[in-house]
This record gives sequence, structure tokens and C-alpha cells, in this order.
Amino acid sequence: MAEALIKGIISRALLSPEDITVSDPSRERLDHLEGIYQVKTTPVNGKAIGASNTIVIAVKPQVIGPVLKDIRPYVTKGHLIISIAAGIPIKTLERDLPEGTRVIRVMPNTPALVQAGAAAICKGSHATKKDMDIARGIFDAVGMAEEVPETLMDAVTGLSGSGPAYCFVFMDALTDAGVMEGLPRPVALKLAVQTVLGSALLCKETGKHPEVLKGMVTSPGGTTIEGLYRLEGHGLRHAIMDAVRAATKRSKELGDNT
Repeated sequence: MAEALIKGIISRALLSPEDITVSDPSRERLDHLEGIYQVKTTPVNGKAIGASNTIVIAVKPQVIGPVLKDIRPYVTKGHLIISIAAGIPIKTLERDLPEGTRVIRVMPNTPALVQAGAAAICKGSHATKKDMDIARGIFDAVGMAEEVPETLMDAVTGLSGSGPAYCFVFMDALTDAGVMEGLPRPVALKLAVQTVLGSALLCKETGKHPEVLKGMVTSPGGTTIEGLYRLEGHGLRHAIMDAVRAATKRSKELGDNT
């Protein structure tokens, strides 16, 4: 995700590569990022913070505690801290950073890797409108960003944060179904991926509700309504809603454990 943000920021000319400093414990990872994007790199978090005003913490939630402890001595009132650690609430970030630290919490998703991400952002107690504009600019560079209250961030995690995995399972199932009906796998995969991509773009570009678009595909007594009938019989809607609910619950658990 950090690499996706670097790519988006540079490609949208929000910053020059020399204005970006990346820290990571892996020298191999740093060499990779420096070689491709010409950014500055360091294995020391404190040096990265000293070189920047806006800090993006792009780590797994399981390691957020040690990371916050490590950077705390270097964070000043001049820093804006943006965290994309799933499930970690603002209260935890503000508790473990110096008093008055400006914090913004963001939940992005993996399509940011191709500048098609969906992110939700919410502001901490001390963050300003200008801070929110900065965060929105960063995540708009890799897709789109929507401001939500923090009480809804776990639901965002369950929906758009985990949602790409559900979509990949659906595409994989479509592909297998095509193979089962005789299509060569490469052809079935191309058709499945383009079908999902085109359907998403049609919904986005027309602004029509998915229910309306579904009706446009469905003819009386035709093939599509027969397929939809089978999907309803197997509880597709319930399964998807249950998956989002379970992921939301897990996000809350991660936050409660910090």
C-alpha cells in the first residue's frame, strides 16, 4: 500500500521523488523503492520523520504498538500523522503519540495499486481542515477518498477494505464456471475479469443503482433470470452480507486489543 501511495503521489505530481522519504527495516525493500521511484530511503524511522511534515504509517495493525513507541520521541506539533493500520482507532494513536498530535485515520484498499482504490478518512481531535485536505489529496491520487465518522470505519474495513478479496473470489468462480462449460481457462478468465470491470464502470459512469442495471440485463423467462434464481437459492446475498459483517466484527476486535 505504501508503494501504491508513492506511485500515485509522484504520478499526480503532488510531490517530487526527492521530497519523499521512506523508512523500512528491510534494506532490500528500500533498494527496490529507491531504484524504481528515486525516493530517499532510510532504515531509521526517526530520520524519515525528521525529513517530513506529513507522515504516513503504513504498517499491519499487529505491529502498530512498537512503531508508535519508536517514533514518539521524534513527533512534534509540526507533524501530521496519517495511519492506514486496519482497525486501530484514533484514540490509540493519540494516546501513544505526544499530546496534541494531529492524527488522521484512513482505510484504503488494494486497488490503490492501480490507482483505482477506495479509501475512507476520518479526523482526530487535533487535525484541521487543511490536514484533511492533505489526506484527501494523497488518497485521491490513488483512487477516491470519502470522509466518514470514525464510528463507521470498521464497517468500511469490512466492505471496501476486505471487499476486493470477495470480488476476486467471484471472478475466480466465474472463471471456473466457464471452464466447466467448455471455455479455455485463459478465455474464461479474460471474459470474467472484463465482465466485472465493465459492470463496475457502467454502475459508476451512469450513476444508476445496481438494481436498475440488473433489470436491464434480465429478460422475462430468459437466461439471466434463471441464473439469478439459482444465486438467490444458494444465498449469495446473505453470504456477501455475512462476510462484510464478519470482517467488520474482526476490525472492531483488532481495535479493542490495542
